[in-house]
Amino acid sequence: MKLSPDEVRYVAELARMSLTSEEVERFARGLSSILDSFDMLTEVNTDGVPPTTHPLSLQNIFREDIREPSLTLTDVVANAPQKEGGFFKVKPVL
Repeated sequence: MKLSPDEVRYVAELARMSLTSEEVERFARGLSSILDSFDMLTEVNTDGVPPTTHPLSLQNIFREDIREPSLTLTDVVANAPQKEGGFFKVKPVL
């Protein structure tokens, strides 16, 4: 598949790239070569191959949701560099 210089410029514009004329020609050749490589995949016989979403069978592993005691407020803020009224004190972020 041959990409035209206009198509390369359009893709470069979408990527917010500015290209020189030489770069446009070089990218057109390189991208065309990549697309030709992918075009070879259309020659592969996939009859009888089921569609897959992942090459490996995956299974989620869940653990029981067991309620456990939480830390006390004193323990939570114990190592805070600055605290005020049971809260972490931080510099304002604007």
